Amino acid sequence: MQADHFDQQKLLALAAEDVALAQLAHRARTLPELAAVEAAQEAQRTLSDDVVRAETEVRDLDREQKRLEGDVDTVRQRAVRDQSRIDSGGATPKEITGLQHELESLHRRQGDLEDQVLELMERRETADAALATAQGGLAGAQADQERAEQQRDAALADIADGTSRHRATRAEIAGTVPADLLKLYDRVAQQTGSTGAAHLRAGRCEGCRIEFYGTELAAYRNADPHTVLRCENCGRILVRNAESGL
Repeated sequence: MQADHFDQQKLLALAAEDVALAQLAHRARTLPELAAVEAAQEAQRTLSDDVVRAETEVRDLDREQKRLEGDVDTVRQRAVRDQSRIDSGGATPKEITGLQHELESLHRRQGDLEDQVLELMERRETADAALATAQGGLAGAQADQERAEQQRDAALADIADGTSRHRATRAEIAGTVPADLLKLYDRVAQQTGSTGAAHLRAGRCEGCRIEFYGTELAAYRNADPHTVLRCENCGRILVRNAESGL
């Protein structure tokens, strides 16, 4: 293919825009802010589970405490009834003896139940502290996630802005390149997965970094300036200028 030497020079600017766009796309995929958001989300999930467990424990302790307090009331009421029968004077000596034994048993039972209530109250204090810690941690994780998302969005917005500018510049450059030369460039770029042209600098392809010697370099040296050269290794269009070492 033949193409004006100066039109071929434009391919280097086109390649530079493609490199910039590829770098922006890579940056968008590998933003540290993305990892920060993911870490904050994972921390939030973990702390949410901690909050649920702590809330469940508090509710379980509340139910158990209410049950024990209900048992205490039942025992206390039974003791009051027994004492009232004794105090009324209507019970026989044998009944009084039985009631007194029952009262002793009820008092022991009430004492045991009250001790259990006190133990549950202490456990409840510990559970409340654990719940407060989990809730505080969750609030912190939510704030961390919000900050990470803001930083991510700002970084992505910056990338989007850069991408828009480079695409506009690329389109402007591409509009000045002859259609057949641009078609070749785009086809080669698709094949290489990056750019379709590279600078031939000091006898080396800047695309694949291979150096040329002997007859191969001589062929490039002797080629017509308007001949479109291709790298034998990567297939890119080789753009020659004063720095090509020819």
